[in-house]
Amino acid sequence: MKNIIITGSSSGFGLKAAKDFAEKGNRVFATMRHPKGKNAAKKTELENHSHLISVVDMDVTNDDSVNNAIDHIMAQVGAVDVLINNAGIMYIGLTEAYSVAQARFQMETNYFGAIRTMQAVLPNMRKAGKGLIINTSSLVGRMSPPFFGTYTATKHALEGYSQALRYEVSPFGVDVVLVEPGPFGTGLLASGQAPFHSEIVKAYGDIAAVPTAMGENFAQMLQSKDAPDPQWVVDAYMNLVEMPFGERPTRTVVGITWGVDQINQMTQPIQDNVLQEMQLDTVLGGVSG
Repeated sequence: MKNIIITGSSSGFGLKAAKDFAEKGNRVFATMRHPKGKNAAKKTELENHSHLISVVDMDVTNDDSVNNAIDHIMAQVGAVDVLINNAGIMYIGLTEAYSVAQARFQMETNYFGAIRTMQAVLPNMRKAGKGLIINTSSLVGRMSPPFFGTYTATKHALEGYSQALRYEVSPFGVDVVLVEPGPFGTGLLASGQAPFHSEIVKAYGDIAAVPTAMGENFAQMLQSKDAPDPQWVVDAYMNLVEMPFGERPTRTVVGITWGVDQINQMTQPIQDNVLQEMQLDTVLGGVSG
């Protein structure tokens, strides 16, 4: 049995992962916002699914909420073996037309939210000499298609932070890895907002209609019988948990790849060589690849 925290457990990958990990005999703490409000039905669904699932109220955008939730979990089990950062939101639209506030809100959830939860569990993991953090990134954390600009920025930030942290915590027996899903029918598209600056949208003319059409095409594709199965991402989580320390890849691409698997194969050796170039390989070189 492992003690596993999963953020963003009210839908998508997080909801399914909480159920599957519990079915394997793990103690799962499924975190979400408003478990006594709008997500009360999800709380009931998860806790009825297995006695090994506990739903915990946690807002990853709030320091106190994260710290209180993790303290609550630690008081029950004493140690956390796995943290899966799955909570996220995505906006698709004209990049210039999104306000700073809209860009900041995505960063608070997708990037700073992950930092908050990692910093809350890492002292315990380092003390225990073991642990695994899985950060859910995206294909667009490694490339930048049009109309995903503000979302892409959050995932590039998460990728950079995770790569550096992976090196730094590996001497303590702690693994940090990234899962990079392609498009999946998880409801992530529904979390979006229209750009705040409507006058900028108008200035783009016909181009302004492209993001909406693209979103509709994605939605149609993800509802078809040939759509990628979200279970693939959950299976990737589970496979990474089962792997021993030192053998987990830094990045795992799941589903449609858009060439990101090739990018990773080409760039990871260059990335890892930075340790040698900085003469840090003997101190931090235990984990790579």
